[in-house]
Amino acid sequence: MNSKLLAQLAVIFLVTQIIGLGTGYFLQQYFLAQPEQRPGIVSQNPEDSSNGIALIVWILFSTALLLAALKFMKGNLLDALLKIFEALAIFGASWLVFSIVLGDPLGLILAAALVFSKNIFSKSLFLRNVAGVFAAGGAGALIGTAMGIIPVVIFMALLSIYDYIAVFKTKHMVTLAKSITKKNLAFTYALPTEGHKFELGTGDIVIPLVFAVSVLGESMKTIPYPAVFLPSIVVLAASLAGLLLTIDFVSRRVGTAVPALPLQTAFMVTAFAIMKLLGL
Repeated sequence: MNSKLLAQLAVIFLVTQIIGLGTGYFLQQYFLAQPEQRPGIVSQNPEDSSNGIALIVWILFSTALLLAALKFMKGNLLDALLKIFEALAIFGASWLVFSIVLGDPLGLILAAALVFSKNIFSKSLFLRNVAGVFAAGGAGALIGTAMGIIPVVIFMALLSIYDYIAVFKTKHMVTLAKSITKKNLAFTYALPTEGHKFELGTGDIVIPLVFAVSVLGESMKTIPYPAVFLPSIVVLAASLAGLLLTIDFVSRRVGTAVPALPLQTAFMVTAFAIMKLLGL
């Protein structure tokens, strides 16, 4: 077991989830009081299963566009497109986090400073990870607020199937990951060890957060603060266990690509089902 690798992974996972759950709590509070303002994927009703299906369709479409860009665009034009996409993702998601905690204009300034720093020190693995943490925290909180538990479970199940196909069958996710990591973009986390630099997709951190925030929204209807966080923490603990097992497996087989989400999803859904059976 590579203790340095697993320690880095645990820190990134826990910091992102703390940021995301805190952001999600305030978002859920706001939208429980003002449901007409709640964001939606295709429907403002968070229990509408079409939200989960629409999100996976959007991901497939975005991935297809990105693969097309990597195939047909080269050099500076491709680099500029990817950096613009990265900058928009980091700015929008981190602005949400910073503004909830600190308000504007300070939140806006910090989000812009994060994007600026990431581009100035474009080869920094530390800044790539920091940007990824805040982007994942904000994105996961917002998406989790927009969807109820059933739509999220549908989304995770479909995405897990897609991950399996994309890594083991078509292998296009491996190709995509290699192209992204070469450019040090904040769509993956860098986990360097003495012998190898491991890469973890932000989705393996964001998707558990989406489920946890959705569970949090349901818990807020019946469970008082601070116990309201307990179901989400159990779900995230199950996710972390699945992720650590996957990364440990990969660390023993350097060069092997394995999707983490299928095992994470199985662990999370099982943990949630057990809680429900116990009346939690």
